[in-house]
Amino acid sequence: MRRRWKALALAILCTALVSTSPVDACGPGRGGSGRRAARRKLMPLVFKQHVPNVSENTLGASGLPEGKVHRGDKRFHELVVNRNLDIVFKNEEGTGTDWLMTQRCKEKLNTLAISVMNQWPGVKLRVTEAWDDEGIHATDSLHYEGRAVDITTSDRDRSKYGLLARLAVQAGFDWVYYESRSHIHCSVKSESSQAAKSGGCFPGNSTVQTSTGKKLMSDLKTGDEVLTLNSNKELIFSPVILFLDRNPQVTYNFIVLETESSKRLTLTRSHLVVVLNNNTQNSDNIFAGDVRVGNHVYVIHENNKPVLEKIISVSSSKETGIYAPLTQHGTVIVNDVLVTCYATFGHSVVSHWVMAPVRILYTVLRFVEQVTYISMSAPVGDVGVHWYPRFLFAVVK
Repeated sequence: MRRRWKALALAILCTALVSTSPVDACGPGRGGSGRRAARRKLMPLVFKQHVPNVSENTLGASGLPEGKVHRGDKRFHELVVNRNLDIVFKNEEGTGTDWLMTQRCKEKLNTLAISVMNQWPGVKLRVTEAWDDEGIHATDSLHYEGRAVDITTSDRDRSKYGLLARLAVQAGFDWVYYESRSHIHCSVKSESSQAAKSGGCFPGNSTVQTSTGKKLMSDLKTGDEVLTLNSNKELIFSPVILFLDRNPQVTYNFIVLETESSKRLTLTRSHLVVVLNNNTQNSDNIFAGDVRVGNHVYVIHENNKPVLEKIISVSSSKETGIYAPLTQHGTVIVNDVLVTCYATFGHSVVSHWVMAPVRILYTVLRFVEQVTYISMSAPVGDVGVHWYPRFLFAVVK
């Protein structure tokens, strides 16, 4: 038997050697022609295109903002100085802030500088904005954390900017945006990635309607049945399976959406909100950070009938505590406004699908409880992100 296996292995080896020509085996490249494979042509980004095609403050891109970094803060001392001579720093303010950035941002920028010189001999990478301590950017800009840079080429040739953006993508920036005719915006994930791990949550003072009455989000427990809408927009109670994230101590920057009847929904930027698509008149799920004045959301009033209401203001607020309950149906009504239980990923259907294992497990445990009369109810859980979504984050990171 052993001799037979040896003979079979030898036959396979001989067949492989016979079928491989000397050129195929030793020649450069994949083919047998002896020519090198053609260099892959880079496709420039077009104006207003960003890569990846998701919002900047999501897990698939650079993640959530962690708050402004001020001089003297502990986090300020974690910023590094980039003195790369192959990069031109504009330093318009004269304070040296354009040299300051996170270590990850510095590494990606230095990699890009090499690509620029290889692509256009004699041309250097130019940084026009890096860390900002003057408040000239949007409220949640990653410039305030040293995680974003605005770049051009040293010759300021705008015809190069589309390709410059593509080179930035290849250099490993987590989000690249052909933002302006005059510059490319690039950003990176947080060093700790803590903001990305948090995903989407509600503050502890948010309220939900349970089968036993109204509750604060901070008092909600696994197994509580909370009010939501099914796919037919009918009111139902859906059990809380687990908390995707729960941290009563942390203070966070939230988005506040106010409707025309003064309903105020407070949540993180990357949480998915159910809005009406004005073009199709169907519901869409979009990130809270992308909701605009004029969008319509589903609101519940005292008569318990869902109605569409217009968003009249979008603001921000700093609150304490982050809570992310997951219901069996994947949606929940918070502060009388319908939202999904999901965040970070732009498709709630996909998110609901990947959470199927925990939903199935919950159903099985409830069945066992009914049959054996032994309580299988889980405690609220440890502080922090639940192990299952944390595993998913690690897979896609």
